[in-house]
Amino acid sequence: MKDHDQEYSLLHMFQEHPGQFLSGEEISRRLSISRTAVWKQINKLRSLGYEFEALPRLGYRMVDEPDVLDEQLLAAGMKSRSFGKQIKLLDRTVSTQEDARELAEAGAPEGTLVISEEQTGGRGRMGRKFHSPRGKGIWMSLILRPKQPLHLTQQLTLLTGVAVCRAIGKSAGVQTQIKWPNDILYQGKKVCGILLESTAEDGRIRYCVAGIGISVNLKETDFPEELRSVATSVRMAGGNVVNRTELIQTIMQEMEVLYELYNEQGFEPIASAWEALSGTVGREVRVQSPQGDFTGTATGLNKDGALMVRSDAGETVPVYSGEILFNTR
Repeated sequence: MKDHDQEYSLLHMFQEHPGQFLSGEEISRRLSISRTAVWKQINKLRSLGYEFEALPRLGYRMVDEPDVLDEQLLAAGMKSRSFGKQIKLLDRTVSTQEDARELAEAGAPEGTLVISEEQTGGRGRMGRKFHSPRGKGIWMSLILRPKQPLHLTQQLTLLTGVAVCRAIGKSAGVQTQIKWPNDILYQGKKVCGILLESTAEDGRIRYCVAGIGISVNLKETDFPEELRSVATSVRMAGGNVVNRTELIQTIMQEMEVLYELYNEQGFEPIASAWEALSGTVGREVRVQSPQGDFTGTATGLNKDGALMVRSDAGETVPVYSGEILFNTR
């Protein structure tokens, strides 16, 4: 029996006996493989997102199966008109940002969505590595072709944050907040990161790629130890496993509604929605920016999407880039 066939047959055995322990001896006999080979196949299934309990004298019991995305189901359930109607679903990739960029360069239409079950080189702002394990989260990038000038791209990052925040609330019943400019937090811990990258020509945007990385069904043990104090997942926040397909569809719907509103009425309604969901406005913050570091109170957004901070010296300063840190006094 080939290795892949062993893996499939083993999985089928557990699915035929839900919640039951199967001894290593029985598995070995039924698949005609050694006990060592059984252990190797169990670990292969674990690497694909299946979870097993192993006890001496009882054997193995499957306790959780991965939520596998299906391109046809995703497309069929899309409530949006164009966003997410064209999907490229990958099993594994370095970065959906790079895949979406290649598609955009090749002429892919606005609303094309790239999703991967796993990213090996996911990245956030300032080149930071983004933890994106298999089958546990939503790792995706959306192609946009806006008509706004390049200096207003920040507004699309804020728009994306509102869409994701609203979608998590609707799909999972978890109320999150946005930290300027691009993090979604639950009780101060990061649930989602957003990275918007633009390609311009003659001062105008050719296309943008909106990268969205959401820790959906991760448990605490799925995070590296160094992230456990600062990161959480939608599942951990709400106490329930979340349907990733439904969440993706809801994000696309919310993105499209807000994007159309933005194109019709400009940034003002987006700014109002962002401020209503913000966990930054009204907070005492420390700003680390290219112009220097200072402390103050975040007061809202300006018309371009910069964060307005009233410094301790009494001056209101627009922050266009940099880091915002909380609880520094």
